[in-house]
Formats: sequence, structure tokens, C-alpha cells
Amino acid sequence: QVQLVESGGGLVQVGGSLRLSCAASGSIFSINAMAWYRQAPGKQRELVARITSGGTTNYATSVKGLFTISRDNAKNTVYLQMNSLKPEDTAVYYCNAETFDYGLGRESHYWGQGTQVTVSS
Repeated sequence: QVQLVESGGGLVQVGGSLRLSCAASGSIFSINAMAWYRQAPGKQRELVARITSGGTTNYATSVKGLFTISRDNAKNTVYLQMNSLKPEDTAVYYCNAETFDYGLGRESHYWGQGTQVTVSS
């Protein structure tokens, strides 16, 4: 079992920056990757950024070069640094953990509660 707690969302002006945090607890050693997703009203949830246990990262095309995902293993925390924010970045951002569930014998996904990011124009 993994618990995820997100923080750092809020209201920011166009061109501003925010740093989201996701603190993981529980069976943290089972986590293979962490990711940030977002969902805007009326739209599908989409992958924003992902980082594996080995440190490999990938990003949505729309945020590449603007957002950075990172992790602090000592704090069991994953971050999403968002720079040059635009109105289209407005969404609820969700933290996701990919784990191997030894009880089920397969991978399981865990989600945080979400944090609202609003970019005003």
C-alpha cells in the first residue's frame, strides 16, 4: 500500500512558476516509477511527466523544456517544477505511483488526491 500526498498548487499569473510536491509513504520500496498527470475540465486525464526508479524521465510534448520532474529519495518525494506557465496549463494535477503489488502479483497504480493549478491571463 502506498499513500501519496500532493501539495504546491495554487493560483499563478501567466509566465509564473509553481513547484508541486508529492510525498510517498507506505510500501515505498515497491515503487517503480512516479508520474504527474493532469486533467482540465471536460478533457481527458493526460500524462505530464514521469520518472522511473532508475532516473529516466519523459514528458508530454507540450511541457518539454518548461517542466521538470525530479525526486528526492531521502524525503521520498517527487517534484514537478513548472515554469513559464500558460492558461492551458490550468488543471488538477495528480501524482501517480507505479508499484509492484506482491499480493496481486502484478503492478498497481496509486493516486494522490490532486492539487489545483490555475494560471490566470
